[in-house]
Amino acid sequence: MPKASEIKRNMAIDYDGKTYIVRAIERSVPQGRAGGSLYRMRMYDVVSGRKLDETFKDSDMINLADLIRRPVMYSYSDGDEYVFMDNEDYTPYNLNTASIEEEVLFFNESTAGIQVVLVNDAPVAIELPTNVELEVVETDPSIKGASATSRTKPAKLSTGATVQVPEHVSTGDRIKVNVEERKFAGRA
Repeated sequence: MPKASEIKRNMAIDYDGKTYIVRAIERSVPQGRAGGSLYRMRMYDVVSGRKLDETFKDSDMINLADLIRRPVMYSYSDGDEYVFMDNEDYTPYNLNTASIEEEVLFFNESTAGIQVVLVNDAPVAIELPTNVELEVVETDPSIKGASATSRTKPAKLSTGATVQVPEHVSTGDRIKVNVEERKFAGRA
């Protein structure tokens, strides 16, 4: 059983007899308390989709839920659902847009390394690789002689996401984006 301070985004936990996926974690250190951080977690029930905000002390022990990760490939979107195909047995997994809204801007048909998170054989979330390669579809023209460490400019990517990139990056370039930080991580 891990402590609350060891819980990360997209982990599945058992809480009050139900299974929740942790979507966001805010850490705070209240003044005047002897040494303890507080972790406010936004969790979603995997069965009903109900949102729950709960605060834990850093030393609180939390039960992890049994979950399975399967390698998948993004197949297509069908209205409000995204369909992922299992790389090994070709099982389709449908995920609602609301359950993967933060990840939707960072994958496309060519993204490799996606995993679907299954709880009780039901898909509840996806995990993306640390860095994904995407194409820049719109940005200001590159400046000749601009260095990689100079100022940044906004760039719209093929998936609709906007990230800050160095001035030397131009439209049509393929770049790596760190998914967790939502930042430019280099040229592809």
